[in-house]
Amino acid sequence: MAAMKINRSKEIFDQAQKIMVGGVNSPVRAFKAVGGSPVIMRRGKGSQLFDVDGNSYTDYCLSWGALILGHNDPDVLRAAKTAVSFGTSFGTSTKPEVEIAEFIVKHVPSIEMVRFVNSGTEATMSAIRLARGFTKRNKIIKFDGCYHGHCDDLLSVSGSGVAFLPASSSQGVPNAHIQGTFSLAYNDTTALQNVIEHNHKDIACVILEPVAGNMGVIAPEKEFLKNLRALTKKYNIVLIFDEVMSGFRTNLGCVQTDFGIIPDMTCLGKIIGGGFPIGAYGGRRDIMRNLAPLGKVYQAGTFSGNPVIMRAGLTVLKNLTPSIYKKLNTQAEKFITDTNNILAQHHTKAHLSGYKSMISLRFRKQAVYNYTDAIAASSGRLYSRLFHHLLKKGIYLPPADLEAFFISTCHSTQHLSILQKNLVEILSFS
Repeated sequence: MAAMKINRSKEIFDQAQKIMVGGVNSPVRAFKAVGGSPVIMRRGKGSQLFDVDGNSYTDYCLSWGALILGHNDPDVLRAAKTAVSFGTSFGTSTKPEVEIAEFIVKHVPSIEMVRFVNSGTEATMSAIRLARGFTKRNKIIKFDGCYHGHCDDLLSVSGSGVAFLPASSSQGVPNAHIQGTFSLAYNDTTALQNVIEHNHKDIACVILEPVAGNMGVIAPEKEFLKNLRALTKKYNIVLIFDEVMSGFRTNLGCVQTDFGIIPDMTCLGKIIGGGFPIGAYGGRRDIMRNLAPLGKVYQAGTFSGNPVIMRAGLTVLKNLTPSIYKKLNTQAEKFITDTNNILAQHHTKAHLSGYKSMISLRFRKQAVYNYTDAIAASSGRLYSRLFHHLLKKGIYLPPADLEAFFISTCHSTQHLSILQKNLVEILSFS
């Protein structure tokens, strides 16, 4: 690849900083965790991103996991253009939202009824409110390092971009909200059991990522999930799986079918929107019927169920066949295994952790089971060096080392071979 030119990106970012907070609309995009000036992207196609200076990159961020079919998939683009030709938004009910709802209910075991919203944060926030209304209890349990969006109750000891704030939660969150939230160690059954058994009369719900992706990728221990499901059933606590990131990434039944652990409610986002803003939450019929207009738990949104997004999202879901999943998951798992074998041969203090096509980098040999491990296995200095090395080679990873990166159906064996070669090259001499 020719030497990178980033003059136009710098000009635009300088302009952005004068009129937008930090020059960005989501903090991690500012490159604070890796240093340097953000690259300003212009377009995407397949596995590739193209910036305003004409540089191209193989993209492993993929709109933070949303683009499982890659950028600008022809079928998704066609569906969106057709929908736009009828109008962009109506503020009324439409047929496309019914069709995608039917698809989700058919394939996701925990969802009998669903409500669409406009972001993952809206989905988790609304699911918790509904769980409180259903149980008539107020407290919640979450897990350290699991990020469920930026609503007040969920910003205690959160992962991904929040980990780079001066504190582990956000200023502006009233103490009363944090006091109503228990944040426990991921994969720690003993702590979970102690908290539930001593506080079950006050706990409305437990929310977690069934495969964590916001402290890097951490697969749960099966016994942990089984015990979690047993305890929540025993005490009539609503179990919420946040599958905003993992939903429809590994199969049509989502991660819950991989483990055979079915929650009471599930939150979705990213993939189901086809690259457009979306969220959804659904679950047992007896819980969901407490939501307005049938029940007394209120939630509404002007753009919820937007017909353009519904058409694009349904097109993505219909294109995700068993053979597509098999190829994608096998390709990703082989990449992780092969890369780790090479890193081990070089006695490198690093490894890839992953769950199928969700992947992250750890700067230590030992496995990672929770947020404490994830922090111990992180290195802002080394990741920054790696990130900029890859950027110059035309490879785009997320600009923070606690983020997951992803493989799409557009990534070839050659793409992954180039990524592997560059990872090994820089990590072996770090």
